[in-house]
Amino acid sequence: MRDTELYRQLLGLESPWTVARVELAVKTQRVDVWAGHPEGVRWPCPECGTTLALYDHAEERAWRHLDSCQFRTYLHARPPRVQCPTHGVKQVGLPWAEARARFTTLFERLAIDVLLETDILGATRILGISWDEAWHIQARAVARGQRAKPAGAPARLGIDEKAAAKGHRYLTIVSNLDQGTVEYVGDDRKQASLDAYFEGLTDAQRAAIEAIAMDMWAPYFESVQAYVPDAAGKIVFDRYHIMGHMGEAVDKVRRREHRALRAGGDETLTGTKYLWLYGAERMPEKHQDRFLVLQALDLKTGRAWVIKETLRHLWSYQREGWARRHWQRWYFWATHSRLPPVIEAARLIQRHLPNVLTYFTHRITNAVSEGLNSKIQTIKKRAYGFRNREHFKIAIYFHCGGLNLYPVTH
Repeated sequence: MRDTELYRQLLGLESPWTVARVELAVKTQRVDVWAGHPEGVRWPCPECGTTLALYDHAEERAWRHLDSCQFRTYLHARPPRVQCPTHGVKQVGLPWAEARARFTTLFERLAIDVLLETDILGATRILGISWDEAWHIQARAVARGQRAKPAGAPARLGIDEKAAAKGHRYLTIVSNLDQGTVEYVGDDRKQASLDAYFEGLTDAQRAAIEAIAMDMWAPYFESVQAYVPDAAGKIVFDRYHIMGHMGEAVDKVRRREHRALRAGGDETLTGTKYLWLYGAERMPEKHQDRFLVLQALDLKTGRAWVIKETLRHLWSYQREGWARRHWQRWYFWATHSRLPPVIEAARLIQRHLPNVLTYFTHRITNAVSEGLNSKIQTIKKRAYGFRNREHFKIAIYFHCGGLNLYPVTH
C-alpha cells in the first residue's frame, strides 16, 4: 500500500478529498500530510447547504493529528471557499476539523480524554502541546457541549456557594440533583448571581421546576421567590446546612465552657473540639472511649451535643405530622436549655420552619451539591488554584457539567 493511500485510510478521508503527498522527517520525528481534491468539485455553502462551484482557496493551514507511532503528524490543506448568493464568500466545512480549530477532531477527542483524567499541565506533557492550546481545547469542548445541551431547567435543583479564592470571593453553583451535574456557575453569592440563571429560562421552564434544595442564605431565597412560581412550596432548606448551624452552636458552647474551666485550672475540654462535631454514628472508634467519659460528666457542651443529635431524628419520620410533633418537643427543650448559642440556632430554624418541613413533600437534600463542591475543590487543588475566575468556571463545566464535550467525527 502506498503511503498516500495509507494516510488516506488513517485520516478517514473520503471523496472528494485525497492525500496528495506525505513527507517524513526522521530527525525531527514528524510526518506532514497534504490533502487535496480534484478540479470541478462542487461544495455546499456552510450556512444554507446550497451546492456551489469553487470560488477560490484560503491560505494553506495545518492541523495537528494523532501521532504516527512516536512521530508527530500534521495535516495540511488549502480550504475551499464558495461564493453564496445569500451569504457571500464562505469557507466550506472540512471533514477532519471544526471551524477555526488547530487540531483534527480525532486529536481533540484524545485530548479531551486526557484532560478529563489530569490537569492542563499534565495534559501538555502527555500530548506535547502548549498550555494555551490545551486550555483552548477545554474551552471549545465546554462551548460545544453547552450548545448541544437541551434548553430548560431540571425538575429538582440544588443551589449552593463555593469559595473561589481567598478574601470572601465566591461562586454560585446551581446543580441538577437527579443527574449530579452542574447546571450553572455564577459570580459571587448575591441575589443577582442567581437571578442571572433564572433570567435565562422561559416562564414555562421556571414553572416546571418542582423543588429546590438550598441553605437559608437570604439572597438566594429572595431570587427563587422572585422567579419561581409557587416558590414557597418548592424551597427545601437543606438538612445538612441546618445541622451545620447546630454544630456551630455546640462549638460556641464548648468554647465558652472551655474558657471557664481553664480559668479554674480544669483542662477537661482541651483538644476535644472535633469530637463534639461528630455525629453519634460517625464517631471514630479510637475516640469512642474518651467521648463516653466526656458524656458522663455534667458538661454544658455535652447537653448541647445531645440536643443537636436529637434534632437529627427530625428527618427520619415518614410523615410531616409526626416530624412536626418532634420539632415542637425539641424546640421547647432547646429554647429552655439555658444555652444561648443553642437557643439562637433553634430560633433561627423556627423562623424558617415551613421550608424545613417541605422536605417531607419533596424528600430532597443538597447532598449532591455538597458532593459536587468536593469535586470542584479537587479541580481547584489539582490546578493549584485559578487566578482567572472564568478559567475556573470553564473547568467546573468541563469536569462537572455532564456535557457532551466531544466533536463529531466523520
